[in-house]
Amino acid sequence: MSRPIIAILRGLRPHEAKAVGRAIIDAGIDRIEVPLNSPDPLDSIGTLVDAFGNQALIGAGTVLTVDQVDAVSVAGGKLIVSPNYDAEVIKRSVALGLQSWPGVYTPTEAFAALKAGATGLKLFPGVMAGPAGLAALRPVLPIGALVFAVGGAGPDNFGQWIKAGADGFGIGSALFKPGMDVAEIAERARHIVTAYDEAAG
Repeated sequence: MSRPIIAILRGLRPHEAKAVGRAIIDAGIDRIEVPLNSPDPLDSIGTLVDAFGNQALIGAGTVLTVDQVDAVSVAGGKLIVSPNYDAEVIKRSVALGLQSWPGVYTPTEAFAALKAGATGLKLFPGVMAGPAGLAALRPVLPIGALVFAVGGAGPDNFGQWIKAGADGFGIGSALFKPGMDVAEIAERARHIVTAYDEAAG
C-alpha cells in the first residue's frame, strides 16, 4: 500500500542513507526526498536509489535550478520537490520524466505551476495557510489537481488537512532530524503511518 506521504530527510548523510531509508520504507512510507542543502545529497540519493529504487520513489528537495534537476536525474532520482514555483525547473523535470512538486502558496502560483506541467502542488508553508487556507483554495483548482501540505501538517492534524482537501503530505522534522537514532526514526515513521491510515479512513 503506497501512502501519499513524502519523507523529507533534511540533513541526511550518505553513510546513514541506507539504514534510514530501510526503516522508513519498512514502516510504510515509500516516497523519500533528500533536500539539496543536506551534506552530499546526491551521494545519499544515489545510495537510496541503488538500494530501494524498485520499492520507493526517491528524489531531491529544495531543488531551485535546472542544473540541479539534471544532477538529481543523473543520480537516479525521480522526484523533484521545490520550496517555490519556477517554470523552468518544472518543465525540465517533466522533460526528463521526473515528478515535479513545486512549492505554491497563492492561487496565482498554483495555476502557473499546473500550467507549466507540475505533477502536483506542495502547499508551503502549510503552517501559514492552514487547513482553512487550503479549503478556500481547493474549490478553484482544477479537478484532479494534487495538493500536498508541507510544514505544519503531521500526525496530530492529518484529519483536519484531509477534510480541507489535502491529497497528501510532506513530513520533515516530525520524522527525521540529523543525528537521530534509526530506531527512533522507525518508531516515528510507524506512528505517522498509523495516524495517516486512521485519518484517511
